[in-house]
Amino acid sequence: MAPPAGQIRPAKYLASFVLIVVALYALVFLTGNGSAKPKLGIDLQGGTLVTLTARQEDGAQPSEEALNRARDLIEVRVNGLGVSGAEVVRDGNNLVITVPGADSEGAKGLGQTARLAFRKVIGQPVPAGAVPQTQTSTPPSGSASTPPSTPPSQSAGSPPPSSGAPQGRPAPNLAAQPSSTPPSNSTAPSSNASTPPSTPSAPSNVDPKVAKEIQDAKALRQATDPQILQQAALMLDCSQPDPLRGNDDLDKPLVTCDEKGEFKYTLAPVNPPKEDTETKADDYTNYSRLTGEDISNAAANNNPNGTGYVVNLDFKSEGGTKWGAFTSANVQQAVAVVLDGEVMSAPTIQSAISGGSTEISGKFTLKEAQNLANTLKYGALPLSFDSSEAQTISPTLGLQSLKAGLIAGGIGLALVFVYCLFYYRLLGILTILSLVLSAVVIYAVLVLLGRVIGFTLDLAGIAGFIVAIGITADSFIVFFERLKDEVREGRTFRSAVPRAWVRSRRTILSADAVSFIAAAVLYIIAVGQVKGFAFTLGMSTVLDLVVVFLVTHPLVAIASKSKLLSNSSLSGLGGAAREGASHRATSTGKTTAVKEA
Repeated sequence: MAPPAGQIRPAKYLASFVLIVVALYALVFLTGNGSAKPKLGIDLQGGTLVTLTARQEDGAQPSEEALNRARDLIEVRVNGLGVSGAEVVRDGNNLVITVPGADSEGAKGLGQTARLAFRKVIGQPVPAGAVPQTQTSTPPSGSASTPPSTPPSQSAGSPPPSSGAPQGRPAPNLAAQPSSTPPSNSTAPSSNASTPPSTPSAPSNVDPKVAKEIQDAKALRQATDPQILQQAALMLDCSQPDPLRGNDDLDKPLVTCDEKGEFKYTLAPVNPPKEDTETKADDYTNYSRLTGEDISNAAANNNPNGTGYVVNLDFKSEGGTKWGAFTSANVQQAVAVVLDGEVMSAPTIQSAISGGSTEISGKFTLKEAQNLANTLKYGALPLSFDSSEAQTISPTLGLQSLKAGLIAGGIGLALVFVYCLFYYRLLGILTILSLVLSAVVIYAVLVLLGRVIGFTLDLAGIAGFIVAIGITADSFIVFFERLKDEVREGRTFRSAVPRAWVRSRRTILSADAVSFIAAAVLYIIAVGQVKGFAFTLGMSTVLDLVVVFLVTHPLVAIASKSKLLSNSSLSGLGGAAREGASHRATSTGKTTAVKEA
C-alpha cells in the first residue's frame, strides 16, 4: 500500500540519488581520455586565434551578405549549441576565430569551404610523381568516359583497402596545386587566354594575383580538351597549396589529388554543361548531379567493416533518387567523394545503392570523423578562405578575474552557511550537505557536457553557478519555513514534515520553473558568453530540483523520525514549537470554556 500524501520512503530516494552519482562518475572516469576535469573557456585556459581572409575567383571584394553568411556558418560549426566559448567576429573582409585551447590545426580547418561533390573517376588514379597514362576516351565536351577494367578494388560505402587506391581521411590543410606556369605544349592555353583582361576601369579592390592563380588552374585542370587535362595531370604538384580549393567548377572535369597528396585523379563533371542540361537530363552514366546540398544529415560512427570511423551521409529525398540512379548506371565504376576539390575517397560501386544514404570511409580518428560530419552537416561556406598562422592567447587576465570571483563566491557561500547554521541549526546542516552534493553532481555533469557537446566553463558560466546557489538555497528556505508554519500550528516535527512538503512542493516547482524559463529565453536570444551564463543557470536550476526531491526532503524525513535529531532545541524549531504549544493551550482552553458553557 502506498504511503499517505507527503509520506515517503527516504532510503529509496537516497538510493536513487546515489545511483545517479555513481553512474555519472562511472561515465567520467571510464569514458574519454581519463581526464576528470571540465573543459575551460578562453578566459580561463587561453586559446588559439586564427584570421581567415576571404578570396574570390575574380579577386573582387566579397559581398557583405556572403561574409555574414560565412561567419554564421563557421560559428555554427565551431560553437554547436553556443556553449563551447568560441567566438567568430568580422574584421573587414576577414573573419577572426578564437577557440579555447591550443588546437591550431583544428582552428584553421574551420575555414574549410566544405563544398562536397560526387564525381565519376575517369581512368585509373596514378601516383603523384608518375606520368599519367593517355586517356584518349575523355570526351572534349567534358563528359566522363568509362573507366578501364581495373578500377580501384574499394567498394562504394566500404573502407578503403590497405593498399592500392588511396585512402581518404580529413585534413585541415588541403593540398593539390599545379604549377602556376602553363605547359609549354602547344595544346595548353596561353597565359593571356587564361588571365582575365585588365582594364583601367577595373575596381581597385580586385586582387589580380588571386584571380590569375584561380583562372590559370581552371584553364589547365578543368579544360574540356583531353590533351590539356593530360598536361595538367603531368604538371600537377600535390605538395603545393591548391588555388582551386572550394572554387572548382562543378560543370567541368577536374584534375586533382587525394587528400594525402599521394595520387592524382581525373574526374568527370558533376553536372552536364549548362547548354546540354536538357538533352542529357537522364544521363547518370557520366554525371552524378550530387553535391553537399543534397545531404540532409551527416554523423560519425564506428567503421562496421574494420577499425576507425566513417562518416555516414543521409540524402534528402531528391538526393537519394540521384544517388540510386547514378550507382545503378555505374556498377563496377569508381566514384570520387570530393571535398573542396580534393578526393577524400574513391570507392568502386559494386551494386546499385538505394535507401538515400552512403558513407565516406577511411582511417578517420573519432575527432576527424566528427569534425568532417559537423562541417558537412551545416553546409558549405559561400566563400573560400586563406588562414593565417595560429596565435596563442594568454589566460592571465581571465585567471586573475577567476581568482577574484572565486574569493567573492567563497565569502558569499560562507555567509550563507553561517546564516543557515545560526537560523536553522540542524536544518542548516542539511542545507549545507545538500549544496555540497549538488556541487558533486554539477561537476560530473560539466565534465560530461564538455566531452559530448563541447561545453566550456568560462567566467560567465561560473557567474551562472553562483547565481544558482541562491536559487537552490531558496528552495530549502521555502520548505523549512513551511515546516515551521506547520509546527506553529501545533503539529510535531514528525507529523509536520509530510504536510509541509506537500504544500511547499508546488511553490518550489513554480519558482524553479520561472527561473528555468528566464534562463531558456536568455539562452535563445543571447550571444557569446551570455549564452554560457544562461546555460549554466538553467542546468543548475534543473539539478536543484533533483537534489531537493532526492536528498533534502528524505534527509529531513529521517531527522524527524529520530528522537535525538527531532529535539526542538537541536532541530532549530524550538521557537516554532513553543508557539505551537501556546497555540494548542489556547485552543484547549477555548474548547473547555465552550464545553462548560
